Amino acid sequence: MGTYMHAVYLDRGKCIGCTTCVRHCPTEAIRVRDGHAVINENRCIDCGECIRICQNNAKRPVCDKLSAMDGFKWKIALPAPSLYGQFNGLDDIDYVLDGLKRLGFDEVYEVAAAAELVSAYTRKYLKTDGVRKPVISSACPVITRLIGLRFPSLMDNIIRILPPMEVAAMLAREKARKEHPELDDGDIGVCFISPCPAKYSFVKNEFGDYRSRVDAVIAISELYFSLVNVMKRDEPPEELATAGKLGIGWATTGGEATAILNEHYLAADGISNVIEVLDALENGNISQLDFVELNACPGGCVGGVMTVENPYVAKARLRNLRHYLAVSGGAPTEEYIPEGYFFRDLPEYRPISRLGESIGESMRMMSEAQKIRETLPGIDCGACGAPTCRALAEDMVRFGKEGRGCPLLRLRPEPEKE
Repeated sequence: MGTYMHAVYLDRGKCIGCTTCVRHCPTEAIRVRDGHAVINENRCIDCGECIRICQNNAKRPVCDKLSAMDGFKWKIALPAPSLYGQFNGLDDIDYVLDGLKRLGFDEVYEVAAAAELVSAYTRKYLKTDGVRKPVISSACPVITRLIGLRFPSLMDNIIRILPPMEVAAMLAREKARKEHPELDDGDIGVCFISPCPAKYSFVKNEFGDYRSRVDAVIAISELYFSLVNVMKRDEPPEELATAGKLGIGWATTGGEATAILNEHYLAADGISNVIEVLDALENGNISQLDFVELNACPGGCVGGVMTVENPYVAKARLRNLRHYLAVSGGAPTEEYIPEGYFFRDLPEYRPISRLGESIGESMRMMSEAQKIRETLPGIDCGACGAPTCRALAEDMVRFGKEGRGCPLLRLRPEPEKE
């Protein structure tokens, strides 16, 4: 596999080296060096937390522009369910879907409809003998990458089904080829309208041995104002919506878990809360669960950094919108799940707790790091550019001590001689 394409861009010109992002990064991927943040790409999981908390807008998400679809003869939009929560007073999803066609898309395929299919398979999977429980959802790519880097012992708990975005892309392509046999696969362009940057990095990189069926990922914030301008609220829209309550519910925390129709589940959001849950799962402190839904963003996908609305306002709007929908849009039951909806293998990541290439080397480096740590103040102030004194000690072992010491120790006065 080639270079991993990340979805977080650092604007050094705006960065003042304040260390706020350093303290909040869940994988300790950021350091401040020479007055600016530096991101370790091997540790970055594209969660967008640094984008969310940077007061200087020095980090921003990477995504495609709408012009990325210009080269395709048949353009398909895949709206995330969280898109519907961005519009005030929306009482019919068809206004949004019709608006996407007015923007130039030839067809719209709801990711919420594919989510109902994924829920159907999950219900079937949970009934299978020998399944390692609790089963952890694979829908959020941040969570899968986080588990690989920080909690590798839980990798076998992750369900191997593709996320709804990919299932929607697969079904949309099949539909387009069936209805327009004159089109080659390369003529069909699929665009996901995304709430978060992690979907961009998922699409642009290999995930195990899987290559995405999506061609472009556009931020909800990129498309929002253009969409508002073409949505015709004063006339009936084209009837396009097929998803029901279960599919739309995936946009918010607990929606996916509710759709499996099983009471033995846990749903958590926000990267710090997710880490606490994974810690408890790894230590065996949570039992009697069948399913775990984890969302890196607060509130679920509605809290992604590429949305425009407050996540809790968007959640309230979606609750009102779902009130008059059918429970399900008529997706096949769990008895019918095509084979192409699964990963064969999940990607492997180097756990960030591993210092060396071998156990012996790691043990030696851990011992050296511990000796250095004992000389440090232990207040985790971040003045050195690392998030904690432990992280600084490990950096000094990995990369050498020159220029990486504790500034507080250098400022301490020499003890007076008697």
